[in-house]
Formats: sequence, structure tokens, C-alpha cells
Amino acid sequence: MEIHRLLEGLPEALLEERFETLVQAGEVRIERILSTGQRSPEGFWYDADDEEWVCVLQGSAVLTFEHPRRAITLGPGDAVWIHAHERHRVEWTDPRQPTVWLAVHFPSASLGGTSSTG
Repeated sequence: MEIHRLLEGLPEALLEERFETLVQAGEVRIERILSTGQRSPEGFWYDADDEEWVCVLQGSAVLTFEHPRRAITLGPGDAVWIHAHERHRVEWTDPRQPTVWLAVHFPSASLGGTSSTG
């Protein structure tokens, strides 16, 4: 058994976001993402084939969604489900402390035709 200490060994600053795969089981991937003030490049939108559930464990961030255009602020304990092909970008992450994200990626087909946005 491997223990992942998600809030230990955090860098004070990074040149770019760090993506660390913690678990890969078939088509499901769980990763820790570390941000230290990074944001998506101007004009760039994530447009993933998979569903993504993401939670901020530490720090804060702002995500912008393209359609309908809206921005949401996430802080510790806040989570959001981002559907496949729901175009979004990271507008801002806290430059004063590391923002630690936990993200779960999985294919839409695994939903079996139902989903929850809660």
C-alpha cells in the first residue's frame, strides 16, 4: 500500500503547473495538480474527451467556462464536475501559496447514461 501525502512537499514556486498521476486504473486517472500563480494561456481552452471531477484541497483558483460564459471561484474543499468537452480555462491561481487540486478523470461512457452535477 502506498500512502500519498497530498499536502506535503509542496514547492513555493513553479515555472509551470505540475501534474502528478497518483492512480491509473483502466481509463480512470487520479492526479494531484500543483499551481503557484499559473493560469491558462490567453485564448487557450481545455476541451477534454473525458469527464473530470476536480477539488481544491488548498489555495484557491478561478475557472472560466466558455458556454454559458461564467467564472467560478474555488477554495479549500470546493469541487466541480467538468463534463467532457465543456470548454474551460484556469483564469487565476493563488500566487501567495500553492494551490493543490485533486482531479479524477474518467470516460463519459462509464456514466451509464446518467450523471450528477452535485
